[in-house]
Amino acid sequence: MTTYRTQNPSTGKVVRSWGSLDPREVGTAIDTAEEAFTSWRRTSVEERAGVLARTAHLFEQRAEELAGIAASEMGKPVSQGIAEAQLVAQIFDYYAQRADELMADEVLPDQGANSSRVEKQPLGVLLGVMPWNFPYYQIARFIAPNLLLGNTLLLKPASICAASALEMEKLLDQAGLPKGVHQTLLVDSSQIEDIIADPRVRGVSLTGSEGAGASVAAAAGKHLKKVVLELGGSDPLIVLGGDIDAVASTAARARLSNAGQACNSPKRMIVLDEFYDTFVDKLSAAFCAAVVGDPQDGATDVGPMSSTDARDELMELVDDAVGHGAHVLVGGYPREGAGAFMEATVLTDVTRDMRAWSEELFGPVAVVCRAADVDEAVALANETDFGLSGSVWSDDLELAEATARRLDVGMAYVNEHGTSLAGLPFGGVGRSGFGRELGDYGVDEFVNKRLVRVSDPVGPEQ
Repeated sequence: MTTYRTQNPSTGKVVRSWGSLDPREVGTAIDTAEEAFTSWRRTSVEERAGVLARTAHLFEQRAEELAGIAASEMGKPVSQGIAEAQLVAQIFDYYAQRADELMADEVLPDQGANSSRVEKQPLGVLLGVMPWNFPYYQIARFIAPNLLLGNTLLLKPASICAASALEMEKLLDQAGLPKGVHQTLLVDSSQIEDIIADPRVRGVSLTGSEGAGASVAAAAGKHLKKVVLELGGSDPLIVLGGDIDAVASTAARARLSNAGQACNSPKRMIVLDEFYDTFVDKLSAAFCAAVVGDPQDGATDVGPMSSTDARDELMELVDDAVGHGAHVLVGGYPREGAGAFMEATVLTDVTRDMRAWSEELFGPVAVVCRAADVDEAVALANETDFGLSGSVWSDDLELAEATARRLDVGMAYVNEHGTSLAGLPFGGVGRSGFGRELGDYGVDEFVNKRLVRVSDPVGPEQ
């Protein structure tokens, strides 16, 4: 059965395809991961850090080539793909350089013993179920800290991103990662539950849709497995003041990066009345100026969406909004001809009876809303089941920070949005999932924090 294929979203042409592994092959892969764990867990922290450092170097060296693969698979403009590969290099380097600190024992008060401390020990074989929108970065968030811990990894990539996942596996091999420590599993989604059920698999991390997250969480809960979920978002961007032209321009770049296909992209822009008209005009102008086209062309700002199906699903939300009275200021339609291209779109007057109010707009569409004051802006921002990230923009830093602290999100920003760095924790609350990746928090999920307490020998009773 052919489940995985590279279908260029710019042309619609299928470039390559792969068959899914059968249950016997999956079992062999788990056997290999379990065997590799017995030795990998006993390697020194220094040795693991060396692999991570060499992987970082390879990603830096091969950034342009890796970006080209992503462009052909899911349509990311090459310049953005290079930036993604460079961020991956920074992630691997972060864990390599801080390995000793991150893996150090925590010394506790003696509390009546000679010593008490907590050690970080790996759990074992982990399953990662990864999406297509950041085919290298999403994987790196999962594997870099867990390789440092000494876990072994099974990676199920998105069905349209096998080539990038397999290339990443090659780079890890070139960096000296022992056989079986990281394996790419080309399996159908229907096989995931059986993999989670395998007693040798000790945890699962998923980045993806709410539906996929609910399914994986149910399977993990049934079998008492640790799970981390990074799901969707409907992230608010609140404008309270400042240089409105600059804020609108920055908001446009943030929204249109990766063709708007990012869980932490600013999808709902909530603007105080006094700044609304200016902001909308400047945002619309920036959306109009954005170049939609071939991701291999350096001049392109917005590549195709991942597939025509994804574009059509987005158009259903836009059409529903327009049908119920929303206004399209810019775009609002797919580009004619080959490819999954969507014009950059600005919607206003979106109301609660529209799907676009409550559902994630995963593509180059921005919704702009008015707010009479800060309290209304915060109320609108928090009127969602999602809780990934949000931002507040103002030249009054005290007001902006106080407002940001009122957002029901896992990541709150002031005068920036969605910043992802190796040292910053990433994750949300509500229907955006739970658990944290990256930073020091990345080694605190799939880990056995083992207490070791040493007391004097027991002598004869006195």
